[in-house]
Amino acid sequence: MNTKWNALVLGAAMVGQFGAAAWAGNAAQEVRVEAPYVRAVPPGTPNTGGFMVLKNSGSSAHAVVSGRSSASQHVELHTHRMEGGMMKMRPIEKIEIPAGGETVLKPGDLHVMFINLVSELKEGQEVGFTLVFEDGSETMVMAPVKKVMEGMKMGEGMGHGKKMH
Repeated sequence: MNTKWNALVLGAAMVGQFGAAAWAGNAAQEVRVEAPYVRAVPPGTPNTGGFMVLKNSGSSAHAVVSGRSSASQHVELHTHRMEGGMMKMRPIEKIEIPAGGETVLKPGDLHVMFINLVSELKEGQEVGFTLVFEDGSETMVMAPVKKVMEGMKMGEGMGHGKKMH
């Protein structure tokens, strides 16, 4: 009888464990992308930035660890850092999104960098790209291409020692 009881308890524990894993969402299910856009750039400009708000409805923190797009040869995650008295753009390994919180990607701060564009991006077009999260899940994003200054507040990425790209 004791062996049967142990098997029953073990079986219930396994069902509970697997049920909880199936119930928990992955990053792509829990992180919502809001207000995405890609900056229009002058003809011949090889790179541009993508901006958005990442909202995490889950109870665990998540992170974007990479991206890809048919609009450019490479997609990198970037930020701006103060170095030697100048604000410089640098690649980073991940963009973290806190549990139940949000992370804003904006000019002069965190952003997705599209490197070596395969064609000119004009205002009114849409750019598709994929964000890859730490757990391997992915989210496809369609973002409108907007004018350089659109979506920026005064002082963001302008003057104040910050470099725009």
